[in-house]
Amino acid sequence: MIPHNLQRVLVIAVIIYFVIILYYLKKRMLELKYTLIWLVMGGVMGVMVLFPEVLVWIRDILGIESNMNALYVLCFGFVIMILMTLTAIVSRMAFKIRTLVQENSMLEKRVYELETGENR
Repeated sequence: MIPHNLQRVLVIAVIIYFVIILYYLKKRMLELKYTLIWLVMGGVMGVMVLFPEVLVWIRDILGIESNMNALYVLCFGFVIMILMTLTAIVSRMAFKIRTLVQENSMLEKRVYELETGENR
């Protein structure tokens, strides 16, 4: 189904992908909890490259006519999953930042009151 030369190139690309992800993890450029989605995506890519019949099986289950269309659907699904994960992370961070700013403001007010002896 996939030409052997293309399959070899794709296997090398997946290995390089994992090396890059693990390098970022080692250098603490990414946290483990955020790299899990990327590792899962790499695992699925590796399975698709090593066992192209899985794509045909998924295509048949979803009722899609072409292998390329099934691949596009899977890629689109992964992009949506990554976007949802990143949106959840950003939302959590925004809440933490807002809480931190509020706590900092209260502490600054308290320090000002203690320094000046005022109670507002």
